[in-house]
Amino acid sequence: MPKPIYLLSGPNLNLLGLREPHIYGTETLDDAHARAAARGAALGYSVIGRQSNHEGVLIDWVHEARTEASALVINPAGYGHTSIALLDALKAISIPIVECHLSNLAHREAFRHHTYVSQVAKGQVCGFGLMSYELAVEAAARLADLAARA
Repeated sequence: MPKPIYLLSGPNLNLLGLREPHIYGTETLDDAHARAAARGAALGYSVIGRQSNHEGVLIDWVHEARTEASALVINPAGYGHTSIALLDALKAISIPIVECHLSNLAHREAFRHHTYVSQVAKGQVCGFGLMSYELAVEAAARLADLAARA
């Protein structure tokens, strides 16, 4: 069995289903984790889903993923637009990174159009609501498979 895929979610994502449902929908982060885990399992990977509102905790999990995960899916939420520290942590890992967002950043406020994470991610999945998590896990699994064969 390969190492798991880490699925990390940043600040305020614990409020999915409650916060701005017109943008993020009414399903919860637990729903997102369940759907992502099912997609991962279908591809032969377990998925470890975690969320924190604290930048340092997310960075610690990125450090952990460096040795404990096959790939990393990250929805940095607001930290994607602001955190150089998160970017630096991501630069220190060699496993595939897939950036994930529920909404389409290009259709949002101008300050959301750029993320630091996109500088190190292999790709970005955004705009598909909770399906973004599933698609990002699928991409991460396929990238991990390619990396394992290389």
